[in-house]
Amino acid sequence: MAVEAVIFDWGGTLTPWHTVDHDALWLEVCTPHFPGGLAAANAKAIRAAEFELWRLAETAQQSATLEHVFARAGVTAHEEFLAAYYRAWEPHTYTDPEAGPLLRELRTRGIRIGVLSNTMWPRSAHEHVFGRDGVLSLIDGAVYSSEIPWTKPHPGAFLAAMAAVGVSDPAACVFVGDRPYDDIYGAKRVGMRGVLIPHSDVPPHDGAIPDAVITRLGDLPAHLDQW
Repeated sequence: MAVEAVIFDWGGTLTPWHTVDHDALWLEVCTPHFPGGLAAANAKAIRAAEFELWRLAETAQQSATLEHVFARAGVTAHEEFLAAYYRAWEPHTYTDPEAGPLLRELRTRGIRIGVLSNTMWPRSAHEHVFGRDGVLSLIDGAVYSSEIPWTKPHPGAFLAAMAAVGVSDPAACVFVGDRPYDDIYGAKRVGMRGVLIPHSDVPPHDGAIPDAVITRLGDLPAHLDQW
């Protein structure tokens, strides 16, 4: 069946893979905003809450938001604090230089373009990143787990992404991601093709057999040509 839509994971796929020291990042963000030892204590509480909620995402495919993190940590996050948080992430969010040309190539082929990301960030934060990097207008539909009840690999997340790009048949969709379980297993379970961009820090999964493996985004069109 001809490919009607390609749906991408975000972190590690449309952005290059980064290993982030989350403990150090939260301490950096908290230090200017909380006096004395409160900065370290709040950073530790936030990181613990974030870790717990990500574990729920992994084990129960239950989504969460930053608001859930702060509430669980007992920390009030004001506007300046959140702005500092997103600034701290900025070096880790730049879109892969090959993404723009690839998305334009898909457009010329009449293929719809989607994003499905497991994230606690709001849509506005992701759209800021895509807008900054000049690719927001190339995305036909996006689903962020912070807006729905589930995370990948729950089938509901993938079906929501299909609806966002206006495609009803999963066999006409390709999902591209870096996580064998969340991305490839999840996509193939609903009937999509799965393309893996592997990274050494992401664990394998026995039930995830990709239809293709690529090392760079620019390799994708050659595989689409075969489908």
